[in-house]
Amino acid sequence: MTEPRRSPLHDRHLDLGAKMADFGGWEMPIEYGASGGGVIAEHTAVRERLGIFDVSHLGKVTVTGPGSRDFVNTCLTADLGRIDPGQAQYTLCCNDSGGVVDDIFSYLVSDGEVFLMPNAANAAEVIRLVAAAVPTGIRVTDQHSAFGVIAVQGPKSAAALAELDLPNELDYLSFADASFGGRPVRICRTGYTGERGYELIPSWSDAVRLWDALTEVARSHQGMPAGLGARDTLRTEMGYPLHGQDLSPDITPVQAGSSWAVGWNKPAFWGREALLAERAAGPSRRMCGLVLTERGVPRPHMKVLSSAGELLGETTSGTFSPTLKQGIALALLNTGAGVTAGDAVSIEVRGRTVAAVVVKLPFVPSKVR
Repeated sequence: MTEPRRSPLHDRHLDLGAKMADFGGWEMPIEYGASGGGVIAEHTAVRERLGIFDVSHLGKVTVTGPGSRDFVNTCLTADLGRIDPGQAQYTLCCNDSGGVVDDIFSYLVSDGEVFLMPNAANAAEVIRLVAAAVPTGIRVTDQHSAFGVIAVQGPKSAAALAELDLPNELDYLSFADASFGGRPVRICRTGYTGERGYELIPSWSDAVRLWDALTEVARSHQGMPAGLGARDTLRTEMGYPLHGQDLSPDITPVQAGSSWAVGWNKPAFWGREALLAERAAGPSRRMCGLVLTERGVPRPHMKVLSSAGELLGETTSGTFSPTLKQGIALALLNTGAGVTAGDAVSIEVRGRTVAAVVVKLPFVPSKVR
């Protein structure tokens, strides 16, 4: 059995009594219950104050050489021609049938350098695909273990960075290369929680020092370290997809409600023809939000039924919302059934039928901007 990989902050998580689990082949903190956190407390800290996440398991890839921007733009869905150096972009890596191999953040450093951040479990496949298509003169470099990634999320996130003399007055999806303690760190106004926040990318060897400073500042704002359990409840409240559940090689962006991340007018990107055809014909299923109106916690792959008992589809993500104090789910529902927001449905939860209502996403208003 392959040993899981570990973040540069692994020992810090153990010191905090974190519950660790495998996530994309990495041993990562799920929650910090032993140090007074826990998923609900950590979730609430991010919504109301400040949370600090280790997301160093995310992939890091550089594409360098003349024409790198144009090359990456022929691979991934979003249009890199629409942003300037110093900006980041959410994008998708699709297969020939339009399914999603991975969802990625791309950082445009210059016309000759693009920094990609894929998900941990898919990083090797994204690198393989990009490297197989790369033209002469452009280099693809796997830097998965060269950098750590620390997400600072919540209403107090700008104040926390200001206390450390780090850039914080950035436009949404803009990034700056700065320094902390004389060492380089890249800071981007983004995140996966729906709150104002930042992702900081120090070198692997500098991650512990930056983490220590951030967690100390967080405590002064009644914030705390947060694990991937809270990250999941936060992102689900926003309707943000998790690859492998809400996006996958079998789930297209048209079905998942991610068409906004596709540069439809671009002449080339992987999966373009299949996605254009699906958009023109209309998808057979579409992502919807469901809020339970009875007690219950939905999970992925639960059947969704109409009021008449007709099978409509299945849930892809589900959790208890600490903000709403209700069960919520994302679900792929058959478009032919004509389900719209406000319709009553039910979910089969552990052998019983639980009432729910279809809602527009997000479940909780976003404050990311």
